[in-house]
Parts: sequence; structure tokens; C-alpha cells
Amino acid sequence: MPSHETIFFILFIAFIIFVLLIDLLLVGRKSHEVSTKEAAIWSIIWVTLGLSFTFFLSWKGHLVHGIENFDDLQSVVNKYASHLVLFPDNYAKSINVYNNHMAIDYITGYLLEKSLSVDNLFVMMMILTAFSVRKISYKPILFWGILGAIILRSIFIFAGAALVKRFDWILLIFGAFLIYSAIKMFFDKEEKIEPQNHKLIKFFSKHFPIYPRYVSTKFFFRKDKRLMFTPLFLVLIFIEFSDLVFAFDSIPAIFSVTLDPYVVFFSNIFAILGLRALFFLLIKIVDKFHYLKIGVSILLLFIGVKLLLHSWLDKIGFENYYSLIFIVAVLLISVLLSLIFPKKEDIALKELINKKDEIIDEN
Repeated sequence: MPSHETIFFILFIAFIIFVLLIDLLLVGRKSHEVSTKEAAIWSIIWVTLGLSFTFFLSWKGHLVHGIENFDDLQSVVNKYASHLVLFPDNYAKSINVYNNHMAIDYITGYLLEKSLSVDNLFVMMMILTAFSVRKISYKPILFWGILGAIILRSIFIFAGAALVKRFDWILLIFGAFLIYSAIKMFFDKEEKIEPQNHKLIKFFSKHFPIYPRYVSTKFFFRKDKRLMFTPLFLVLIFIEFSDLVFAFDSIPAIFSVTLDPYVVFFSNIFAILGLRALFFLLIKIVDKFHYLKIGVSILLLFIGVKLLLHSWLDKIGFENYYSLIFIVAVLLISVLLSLIFPKKEDIALKELINKKDEIIDEN
């Protein structure tokens, strides 16, 4: 008989598939250029859905692991949150403590993954620009790209959880890698992507029949009874590959928040689900928040240090809501600094527009 965890996991996957089908068959049934208003509305819907799951976990989080009594609860806590203080003589109070802890872990992980995904979206923008993809094709390619990311990250998460459970020292490697990534992100300048020189693209072009032009929004089609892949298929491969690279940052980062693979999975999936709408929103305002990338690098550095010191932090009782406060503060400060100190190019453009208006008024 399947365990409670397996049943809950299957139900959660069924819900995600249902949501994705609505997005594909109803919302995205017609390829069109997404407006800022539409992107903002759907971003709000996805974020609301992600945040709402926090309330479910704070109310019924124990159902994820099928906890029915204090012994079940103690067993789960020993696995994933050994620092948590329970009350053997008060099961109801202990469940409340556990559920609140689970909800805090989830929302912290969700916000962390959402903020780290911003840099991934910047790369997606560069890929689509480098391949000269028409804006009408953005919706289908991002849908399938995000679906692929969900599958790949699911594998990464549960494989990572198994490794961490068996080799605790791997958290130190994760921490060192995140610190390296943070420093690299902070100092690296934005580079242009040259897809024609990428090994992945060269491999597919050499081993598969690639049609030289885009064919509407199709990834492949038949020509003279031969299956041909379009350049849009190569773009999809490139986007999946880039997400695979970013997963090496985001998956270790979330393990600094919780060792519970299900909480890691939930936070990752909900953060990824709204990426397509967020992409269309960010593409309109990306230049306005130029300090956001610095903020993300600071978060990576913070999480990397937290992983290196995780044993000591557990001993002194470091709570995850401290991390939550830090993440929210860094994101807000990054946005505010971007608005208070805009790019020189934005200031120059604004002055040019003002001068143009003055000339028009004089005439």
C-alpha cells in the first residue's frame, strides 16, 4: 500500500498538471504577444497561489508525512528538523509547532527560489534575443521550457535529499559552491550569448535535421515525409540547459532552509510555475531594477555562509524566519535603490524627453 507521502505527492502532481493544462489549453490556446497588464494579472494569480500554500501547511502540514500521533511526529522531526522542541504531553501543541515551522520553511524557500529565478529570467531574455525569436512564440516556448524545468528539478531535489541524508558533509560543498557563484555573479559583467558557437547547439545541428527557418510556433514538422526540427526547438534545448545550470545554485540554496525534500519540492514548483508570467512582466521593466542582480548575489553569499555554518547555527537556535526577514529586506532594498538611483542611461533618456517636450511647447 502506498505511503501517505506518496499519496500526497501524487495528488500534488495531479494538481500541478491540472493547473498547467488550464494554462496551456485555455489561457495559452492562442499564441500572441503578452501585454504588461496580462502579465501583471497572471503574476498576481501565481504568487497568490504560491503564498496560499503557506496557509495550508500551517493548518494541515502534518498530512504531507501522514503524521497521526506523537511517535510519527517525533520520527519526522528527527529526520528533517532535529532542533525543533516538541511537547510529549501535548500532541496538539506539538503539531501546531511543527506545522508553523513547516510553513515558515516553505515561504522562506519560496521567496528564495523566486528571487534566484530572476537571474534565470535575464538569461532567458538573452537567449530569446540572441535567436531572434518572435514575441508571438514566447508563450509556447516558455510553457514547455518551464514544464521541462519542473521535471528536471524534481529529479535533482530528491536525488539531492538522498545525498544530504547519507553524506551530511555535502552541505559544506554546496555552501562553498554558492559563495563562489555569489562572487562570480557580483563581479561578472553581462555577456552576450553566441548560440552558434555553443557546443550544445553544434551537437544538435550536426546530429539532427534542423530546418534553417522558424515555422510559425512549431518545434518540429514533417517535410517530404522527413521529421525536421525548427530553430525554436534549439531555443527550447538552450533554455532547458540554462535552467539545468541554474539548478546547481537554487537546489543547494533551498537545502540551507530545510532538509525536508517535500518542502523543497513544493517551494521550487510554486516558484517555477509563475516564471512565464513574471518573464513577460520583467521584460517590460527589467532595466528599472538594475540593483536586483546585486541583491541576488548577496542572497547567494548569505545562503552559502549559512550552509557552511549550519551545524553551529543549529546549536545556537538560528530560526528560519531570520532568513525570511533577510531575504525580504534584501529584495526590497534592491528595488528601492534601483528606483532612487536609476541608471545613467535612464536619467539621460529622461532629460532628452524633457528637452524635447520643452521644444514642442516653445513652438
